Amino acid sequence: MEAAAEPSAQPRMRMPFGKTNFLMMAGCLALIIIGFALMSGGGSAEATSFDPEIFSTRRIVVGPALTFLGFLLMAFAIIWTPRKEK
Repeated sequence: MEAAAEPSAQPRMRMPFGKTNFLMMAGCLALIIIGFALMSGGGSAEATSFDPEIFSTRRIVVGPALTFLGFLLMAFAIIWTPRKEK
């Protein structure tokens, strides 16, 4: 019978994401949440009244742009790997 290999003899498994990846993902999540918050807003109270605020630049340009940027950078944060030191 062969003796079982010692735990120290086995190669260490590396985490797929490092601290930098998690920090970048947290920043991207914050961008996504801010973008959705900028797009949100109250609707009109009555069906007959029209609120032109639903067409504001904040809701139709800035909010979606921040959200899209957050999702785009999230993909980068997942794919990014640090350079190995020599």
